[in-house]
Amino acid sequence: MSIESQLPTGLQAPVDERLQAAAKEQVVARLWDRDGTLWAPEGTPEVTDRLGWLDIAERLAAEVDDLRAFAAEVRDAGITDAVLLGMGGSSLGPEVLRRSYGEGAIRLHVLDSTHPDAIRATRDALDLSRTLFIVSSKSGGTIETMSQFKYFHSLQEDGAHFVAVTDPGTSLAQLGAEHGFRRVFENDPDIGGRYSVLSYFGLVPAAIAGYDVGAVIATAREAMEECRREQDNPGLALGAALGELALQGRDKLTFIVDDPLDSFGLWAEQLVAESTGKESRGILPIADEPLVPAAEYGPDRVFVHVSTGDVEVTGKVGELTAAGHPLFTIDADGPDDLGRVFFLAEFATAVAGWVLGINPFDQPNVQEAKDNTKRVLEEGADQLDAGDPDALIGALEPPRYLAIMGYLPYEGAVAAGAARLRERVVRRHHVATTYGYGPRFLHSTGQFHKGGPSVGAFLQIVDEPEEDLEVPGEPYTFGTLIRAQADGDLQTLRSHGLDAVRAGREIL
Repeated sequence: MSIESQLPTGLQAPVDERLQAAAKEQVVARLWDRDGTLWAPEGTPEVTDRLGWLDIAERLAAEVDDLRAFAAEVRDAGITDAVLLGMGGSSLGPEVLRRSYGEGAIRLHVLDSTHPDAIRATRDALDLSRTLFIVSSKSGGTIETMSQFKYFHSLQEDGAHFVAVTDPGTSLAQLGAEHGFRRVFENDPDIGGRYSVLSYFGLVPAAIAGYDVGAVIATAREAMEECRREQDNPGLALGAALGELALQGRDKLTFIVDDPLDSFGLWAEQLVAESTGKESRGILPIADEPLVPAAEYGPDRVFVHVSTGDVEVTGKVGELTAAGHPLFTIDADGPDDLGRVFFLAEFATAVAGWVLGINPFDQPNVQEAKDNTKRVLEEGADQLDAGDPDALIGALEPPRYLAIMGYLPYEGAVAAGAARLRERVVRRHHVATTYGYGPRFLHSTGQFHKGGPSVGAFLQIVDEPEEDLEVPGEPYTFGTLIRAQADGDLQTLRSHGLDAVRAGREIL
């Protein structure tokens, strides 16, 4: 894999020193030996039991034929659509594969929202008699995923229309057995959600859709071999540089990705934010931010360009280095090459965790948001003052960033409005911006918001659904659930002393 780095003179020396330190500390050998003391004291939870991603592509290579045969079985049963019910690590990898490959033999839908309008839109697009639901959750008890399952199972009770992807022994695995699911895929439990794209969590939906999972695994295995090298190791070089640049104040990692891989940042965003945003440190990933002239960016940026050869984008990217911004260019050949890019990013993120002195495999603040959602559902929300969005945005300057959090349905108008708002903020205030759909972002950048550097400004956007939907067997509706998640998150941010305000959809 070709990676080209272009660093300003003043930043090359510390990066070189960091690479020398990595060689001295045998980072590559220790990582492959699964030496958890690279990141935390021996015996720390969620370290050595989270390294199964290192060789999962190698292990699953033997199962490609089985995955293809299962996909053929599904097609032969008359299935035309597959809906992935999942959140975070269970949904973002399949979403990138779906957008990159396009429509396959079976239409793949990814539903990672609790907004009633989003769930109803998915339902209305389906012929339930010809739909397979992929219920995907590592823990087996994710509230969003299980609420989605209860809803769709009430409409289609035939277990042959359901598949589960989960860890061994979870309540979801038991549910699949009880309800006669077509199949239950039990994943390697030593893989955290955000590192799971090359495991069953990413490959089962991809295989069902008809994508070339064999090619994805093959390119991932090529990256594995490249990242085993002590010299000329692209994962080590990228991870050491990104970690060191963050320590030097360049901690806003901005992805520029060519078609057809332009959705890659959605997955990389979770990987980097949830892995590094803790102990008041971290690297903030910026995905899908409109590209503006190089002079408009603040001095806290570092750019990664995943290039498939788009000449127009390459020309604009070239202006960034002329303006003194660090730039890394990763050449990719297309969707089949996603395995290589996925693995490279995972390895680089693990190395960046070593540089930052944090554990890149835990997520201490994600549970906090889940607990607050549960509390709001049980006790109701406190009275919340919305705050002033204009004052929040008007005070911004680097190294601060604006996180826009839309508890909204997935619609073209929403995406376009968020893009316009982000571009205005970057041009006027020169700060980095993120946009996340709630509650999905709670499983990704939500960790960084609470655990990373306390320089974020948070704009939460909510609306009223056109029509609420019941969650069968539960005392709450989907509308109640998504509002509880929004209320709980706003309270959590404010409890950390962070600037967080709420606005309606009209702000877009």
